[in-house]
Amino acid sequence: MNWTQWFIFLLILQIIHGLGTWKLYVKAGKKAWEAFVPVYNAVVLMKIISRPWWWVILMFLPIVNLIMIPAAWVETARAFGKDTKLDALLCIVTLGFYLYYLNYVADVNYIENRDTKPKTSTGEWITSILFAIVAATIVHTYFFQPFVIPSSSLEKSLLVGDFLIVSKIHYGPRAPMTTVAAPMVHDTIPKLGTKSYLFNDEYDKRNTSWMNKLQLPYFRLPGFENVERNDIVVFNQPADTLLDMNDFNPDRNYYKPIDKKTNLVKRCVGVAGDTLEIRNGYVFINGKQNQLPPRSHLQFSYDVIFKRNLQPARILDILKKHDITDGLGYGTTEGSYRIPAATEEAIAKLKAHPEVASIVPLRTEKGVNGKIFPHDPSYNWNIDHFGPIWIPKAGATLQLNTENIALYKRAIGEYEGNKVITKGNQIFINDQPSTSYTFKQDYYWMMGDNRHNSIDSRYWGFVPYNHIFGKPVFIWMSIDGINDGLKNWSFRWDRIFTTVSGSGKRTSYLIPFLVIIFGITFYNKWRKKKKAKS
Repeated sequence: MNWTQWFIFLLILQIIHGLGTWKLYVKAGKKAWEAFVPVYNAVVLMKIISRPWWWVILMFLPIVNLIMIPAAWVETARAFGKDTKLDALLCIVTLGFYLYYLNYVADVNYIENRDTKPKTSTGEWITSILFAIVAATIVHTYFFQPFVIPSSSLEKSLLVGDFLIVSKIHYGPRAPMTTVAAPMVHDTIPKLGTKSYLFNDEYDKRNTSWMNKLQLPYFRLPGFENVERNDIVVFNQPADTLLDMNDFNPDRNYYKPIDKKTNLVKRCVGVAGDTLEIRNGYVFINGKQNQLPPRSHLQFSYDVIFKRNLQPARILDILKKHDITDGLGYGTTEGSYRIPAATEEAIAKLKAHPEVASIVPLRTEKGVNGKIFPHDPSYNWNIDHFGPIWIPKAGATLQLNTENIALYKRAIGEYEGNKVITKGNQIFINDQPSTSYTFKQDYYWMMGDNRHNSIDSRYWGFVPYNHIFGKPVFIWMSIDGINDGLKNWSFRWDRIFTTVSGSGKRTSYLIPFLVIIFGITFYNKWRKKKKAKS
């Protein structure tokens, strides 16, 4: 639904609320009309049920309101003497329409200055858990969210097994678009394997299902910085049409809301308005080679030939000593071995090893079609030679023709909600002949530093701004061998409590953090003892 439709929908809900509670408002000493005024009726209701005014804010926050609104129903019933477990159950099961029974049928009286504390330890326990979930959901949705690195696409910068804190306030918190979903769960519910949200998964861009109509329009609060070139960014994969994050061979496409698409982390090598080109694996922006930050290290694939036959264990030992750890396979020529990923610095040192005869960098030749974006036979691009391509910018107008429409058709159609069709030499946008298009939002080009082991923008194109999720700022835990079973885990102590970005050598803040925590703990104990003595 768009904002106008949501406004009408909320007005209808206010009328339903007013019709079901106006007598209760009167019994509580309020005016009947106060039950019908949007937002104000919620403020008045908080006074009736003896709850703080800020509950009103929580009742309008997506996802959080799935807990707070039922809580308000239950508290309203309790305020009029209906405080049994059955009453609470009836409020929830009837979606609040139990209040209609209290309003028109039941003989209830308002209990002023009632005790709002739970009467049993079980009730207190449930209340504590619910509000812990509410607080965690607010932090998780609008401020910071934990994220674990699952793949090696940013190896050497971010490692598999790094646990990150992703800031949503840097680029501005994005309000949830999916209104009915489990708190703090992304695509699927762990263990159960079912969707964590209410949505019709048929591939339907028109969103005709009533479930799809419950989607909120895209909205983002202001941030304090823009996405800059070479930032490491977490975003929702634009081309994600998988049933769930573990289904990599779907039998058909599935439409997914933007905020429920798979979360990925890559480096933004091109921002809106840039002209990007990849030459022999290196990114060039506006004709100049992109210079990565000091902590970043590009990795490519190589074939290595040894002077004599060595046991695989011996080869792996040699590679590990040169900081090459991303596996080993058979090379393209007889007697050679494939190194999937290694930095140029590591390869330069490996060449000097007495057992190494030669090392050949693996690159796809220019002009060889790599079957990547834009998936059009007119473009013989591949992962090592790509472009040049202009990255769309909000407000910029692009002249369209039958040659470049393949590059921008997905952005104009899929991401900006237009119908794009090419007939002969003509391009039709929303059934109108078009020779130009003005973009509505900024786009970005995301790539992994591990250039030959990263599924990124080279495969699915631009990343729209509304897919931007957040910025990784902190590594709070790092475990080597996280995918190899618990017994093979080892902590990377030099990475724990370090910043993601920055210049110079990585510094761990774990010890200062522990000193502060212990200091605060002992100070509080000392203060309590001193207070007790006095």
